[in-house]
Amino acid sequence: MENTTPKSNFLSPEDLQTLLCKNRNQENLTKEIANFFDRLFPIMRSITGDGVRETIKILSELQQLECQETASGTQVFDWTVPKEWVFKEAYIKGPDGSKLLDVKNHTLHLLNYSAPFQGTLSRSDLDKHLYSLPEQPDAIPYVTSYYDERWGFCLPHKQRMAMPDGDYQILIDTEFVDGALTIGECVLPGESNDEVLISTNICHPSLANNELSGPLVTAFLARLVASWPNRRLTYRFVFLPETIGSLVYLAHLGDHLKSHVVAGYQIVCVGTDHPYLLKTSRQEQTLADRAAKTALKQLLDGDFEVREFRADWGSDERQYCSPGFNLPIASILRSIYDEYPEYHTSLDNRSFISFSSMAETIQTCAFILQHLDNNRTYISQVQHGEVQLGRRGLYPTLGNYQENLDQVSAMLWLMNLSDGGNDLISVAERSGCDIRLLHHFAKVFCEMGLLKEKNDG
Repeated sequence: MENTTPKSNFLSPEDLQTLLCKNRNQENLTKEIANFFDRLFPIMRSITGDGVRETIKILSELQQLECQETASGTQVFDWTVPKEWVFKEAYIKGPDGSKLLDVKNHTLHLLNYSAPFQGTLSRSDLDKHLYSLPEQPDAIPYVTSYYDERWGFCLPHKQRMAMPDGDYQILIDTEFVDGALTIGECVLPGESNDEVLISTNICHPSLANNELSGPLVTAFLARLVASWPNRRLTYRFVFLPETIGSLVYLAHLGDHLKSHVVAGYQIVCVGTDHPYLLKTSRQEQTLADRAAKTALKQLLDGDFEVREFRADWGSDERQYCSPGFNLPIASILRSIYDEYPEYHTSLDNRSFISFSSMAETIQTCAFILQHLDNNRTYISQVQHGEVQLGRRGLYPTLGNYQENLDQVSAMLWLMNLSDGGNDLISVAERSGCDIRLLHHFAKVFCEMGLLKEKNDG
């Protein structure tokens, strides 16, 4: 007798995998990230200047970024855009005339945003302008003076303690000019005007995890999202100096972002192989928070940490989540700011980070964005009782028992909770079902007339 069982409409494991946006060969991607890192690491970056522009230019090779320039002296809320910092060279010559310290050898040697200085000082007078870490005697600290004019050098404490008495020749060839603050931006349009904002910082010099991991992951992520054949949402990628950059950006586009951004993430400190950490938005239960939690739970089986938003500690999410904007911006990290000893020191270098982990992080961030892009709200067209799966060829009769159970569970939960008030992420949160399965069956059910997408417009 001929088998008349209808073909079932459920995904094989291979079909499920195709729902994840596949990137290039992982090994090649890792090498590509490393190559960009090596080009970017030596650049003298600060909150303004050619180092920022050069960084944006290099990252534009991955995905074209448009530069926005805001003139020095521009008032942005309670802040003022500072003058542009121009660095040429800086060194210290010891009593014997040899160079004891040369910023050409490491950008962290110079107090970032240092004022110019040239002269001869005694050992004791020079010491007032030196910065080191007694508790980390081999590390060069990263020290800044953006808004108070001073000059100085940073060096390992061991080297500082070994400096002999005598006269030292100092040269810091820098200047402050009326220039501009530079921001790089890429907008990838989607079918909807609803936007996802991805923000990262490009102001720290020669720090691997905090700073370069964020811009690198974000730039490669932008390239990946640009390759998607279909985008429901619009994606806005922003590369800017910390704090003053996000304030400038909000001053220019704050009203637009308030009207269009439905979710977003600050990406920072993602260069290690440590577990993922989600820092929630100020509102704590926004779409950004929910999507990231759901994605990370499904991808990592719950092996990640969630921390609440803090106004007194963090990165640019504090500006995006300030009361006047209160945007749904969370943060994605793999190391938390000053909780690792290498933070803001020369120990945060190439050997501290993992390029393969960064490649993995790009995929993980893309997975989170796909949760957002595939998230919709549906209304069941079967309101009384549950849908009969068998007569529609939807009830699996072959295959792995657990897979079959997962598929049936996803279908029944989807139909039950599709009442116009629950989006797919809500269904995944409550049911524990894989959102990729829910999204697949939502498409199948819509084609069969069992579901209709809710139109909030």
